[in-house]
Amino acid sequence: MEIITSRKNPLLQKIRQLSSGGRSVREKAGEYLGDGVKLLEEALKWDAPLTTVVVSPEVTPPALPAGVRLVQVPWDVMETISPMKTPQGALFLAQLPSTAPPERLEGGRYLVLDGVQDPGNVGTIWRSADALGADGLLLVNGCADPYSAKVVRATMGACFRLPVWETTVEGLEKLLKASQIPLYATALRKDTVDVRQADLGRAAVVIGSEGRGVSQALLDRAEQTVKIPMRSRCESLNAASAAVVVLWEMGK
Repeated sequence: MEIITSRKNPLLQKIRQLSSGGRSVREKAGEYLGDGVKLLEEALKWDAPLTTVVVSPEVTPPALPAGVRLVQVPWDVMETISPMKTPQGALFLAQLPSTAPPERLEGGRYLVLDGVQDPGNVGTIWRSADALGADGLLLVNGCADPYSAKVVRATMGACFRLPVWETTVEGLEKLLKASQIPLYATALRKDTVDVRQADLGRAAVVIGSEGRGVSQALLDRAEQTVKIPMRSRCESLNAASAAVVVLWEMGK
């Protein structure tokens, strides 16, 4: 185990960049950052392609696969590199996976996130999709970067188990057609049905953005629209809450 105390060390500078930088920083490095003891345990359990693990003296480092760099830093240094306000004393770097979709989708239960920009919502939906049996997530129209530190943390390990892909509206249409999966949208239209009556056993269902809902481009391509019944005095649900309801109905 290496011991690093200098805050100017190149590795620590790299971690800070990955913590505070955007997608371009992660793409250039080919790595993403995860933080937290539990998340590290999940990464190891599900064979995430770790490259580096950093711990503070208060944390006993776990057994790591061959080739993973193990570094210890003082607590005051950990506080300068962790993206968390209250660090847990462990963080890691992992190889950045490709988010390019396959030519065809296996399985038949998918969520499409349409411009969902809040990292916490994207991560929570990812976690819920994994728990409730979805086969994957498809992101379109500028969703939050799925491998930002905030999204990865919110997935609670689902990012190591359930695939996520990014594509365009046109790419999504082509992919679903090739996979023979119909596109549904959570929106109001003349053909809208109660989500409890919709056949979601084989479908890709669009969850709209927090501010504007489902985009017109996806509404135009949706074969069916569904609604979640709620009190008339309530206008809508949070994107993550709506996704859980849809996922539950998908699993019936």
